[in-house]
Amino acid sequence: MAGNKGGFVRQELFYLLQDEKDVHFSFGSVRNGGINKASQGMHNSKFCLNIAGDTPSSNRLFDAIASHCVPVIISDDIELPFEDVIDYSEFSVFVRTSDALKENFLVNLIRGITKEEWTRMWNRLKEVEKFYEFHFPSRVDDAVQMIWQAIARKAPSVKMRIHKSRRYSGSVSDAGKESRWSSLIPRSFW
Repeated sequence: MAGNKGGFVRQELFYLLQDEKDVHFSFGSVRNGGINKASQGMHNSKFCLNIAGDTPSSNRLFDAIASHCVPVIISDDIELPFEDVIDYSEFSVFVRTSDALKENFLVNLIRGITKEEWTRMWNRLKEVEKFYEFHFPSRVDDAVQMIWQAIARKAPSVKMRIHKSRRYSGSVSDAGKESRWSSLIPRSFW
């Protein structure tokens, strides 16, 4: 279960929400139009569940943003792209996994969001959408540019950690040993 926590949570949420009149689930695969069916469902929804835990590279969050469907992110510790410059709380709803699995919690939370609150989140979602779109050639503030900017923001802290780790690498106690910092540096870093 630990390796597929998202699958477990998804299954439990299905059992909790399956009889709710305004909750819809879309199942499918790449075959038989599953992608189109899921995409259409997101386009027709106000909120889309994004359950972390299965695969960190899942596209559900990006699909929700592209569909202008306010993401309901169910996770205790998800790392979101560009979160150092984008405030996801302006266009997403965050729910702890333990809370989401409580009977009626998720439905009551979402139904308690006013039309004004949802409209504000939806408008912000449309504003940030460009940051998640890929273009060729790349455009200002598209996903490619955002990725490069994120790397540029992180590189100085990585270099600082490397430099700090080298402080005592020349000490007598380190003679003949593999450098302590060699494992910190990817072979293709420089």
